[in-house]
Amino acid sequence: MKPLDLDRLDFAKGGGLVTVVTQDIRTGEVLMVAHADREALEKTVATGQMHYRSRSRGLWHKGATSGNTQRVLGLLPDCDGDTVLALVDPAGPACHTGQVSCFGEVEREERATGFDDRGILDRLDATIAIRASEPGTGSSYTARLLADRNLRLKKLGEEAGELAVACADGNAGRATEEAADLIYHLLVAVRPLGVSLADIRAALARRER
Repeated sequence: MKPLDLDRLDFAKGGGLVTVVTQDIRTGEVLMVAHADREALEKTVATGQMHYRSRSRGLWHKGATSGNTQRVLGLLPDCDGDTVLALVDPAGPACHTGQVSCFGEVEREERATGFDDRGILDRLDATIAIRASEPGTGSSYTARLLADRNLRLKKLGEEAGELAVACADGNAGRATEEAADLIYHLLVAVRPLGVSLADIRAALARRER
């Protein structure tokens, strides 16, 4: 994601503050709403951890006491420049009550069925983004792909070929699995170029128009 341009923000409208809506990048759940001034956002950008400004507490680092920090993966201003959407990877609950979100527990279908496949591509892309933000760390398959350009491009070509064979054979089940593999490897392949699922969606939207 592009770095936040603080000069685009209208701090004057809110008496030196802008509203910050904090969202879990993995689940899409809104965790909390708070405020930040220029100093808080500068600290956020510099440290990669969410900082806020409270009229009562002053400048504060989320999770400094509780350990429930919020690692920042994106800061997006709204059209008026008085609100910022913070996309974070939370280390624990956002609310002081111990709940994940300050808006309470949200009832979701996956709590009844065990999993919800809505938004699976967004969660996958968010996981890849987190791995990419930690270069040289971790032993996961995704981390290995991100660290090795030749390996990830080789796997991308292999998965495309395997999908083509499955389609040629008329094997729907195998084609489905190979298509899933290809989508995963595609998202990994473009991530080091700074390309996200949102960018791909935008390209498709332009073609639709």
